[in-house]
Amino acid sequence: MTEDTERPARGLARIKELTLRLIHSKHAYWGLGLASFLESIIIPIPLEAVLIPLMQARRNHIFLLSTIALLGCLAGATVGYLVGYFVFDAIGQQLVAMVSTPEQFEQVRMRMEQDGFWFILSVGVIPIPFQIAMLAAGATSYSFFLFMLASALSRALRYYGLGLLVFIAGNQAQAIFERHKVKATIVLTAVVLVIWGSSVLGG
Repeated sequence: MTEDTERPARGLARIKELTLRLIHSKHAYWGLGLASFLESIIIPIPLEAVLIPLMQARRNHIFLLSTIALLGCLAGATVGYLVGYFVFDAIGQQLVAMVSTPEQFEQVRMRMEQDGFWFILSVGVIPIPFQIAMLAAGATSYSFFLFMLASALSRALRYYGLGLLVFIAGNQAQAIFERHKVKATIVLTAVVLVIWGSSVLGG
């Protein structure tokens, strides 16, 4: 096994170890909120790997766990927006280099200026780093209210959707999610694009 393949394996092992500790910890709720906050800001934590097992272990609290994950993410989104709004000119380029490329950020900035709300909504369900959208929203002085509303809608779809999956599938939820997450992303993206297109044509 090469070093490039060993790193993801070690990362996955750490996540599994963290999840096992979190499931049986009295600080599980705070830990989940912190993990969601960190994932939304900068640290690439695959939150599903933590959230789904936690939901499976605490099925009576699925709704609460989804809500905590959502609130943690929105707290991180607020910080990201404020960073983009107040200090992007000073340290923005360094932040962009950590999560993306200058070219991709400029594309995101242009999309934000053209289709702000719908673009943020789509970023919540498609594989574009959410950190870029946060920085771009702040840097372009996009409406904070609309930014938070779109972020809340997209992430609620993600977290409460996972809760529904666990409620229906139980212990098979993780396997089902891993098997169909790409298809689900395509479907959700298509739904967002259809609604956005309808709103544009209707307007």
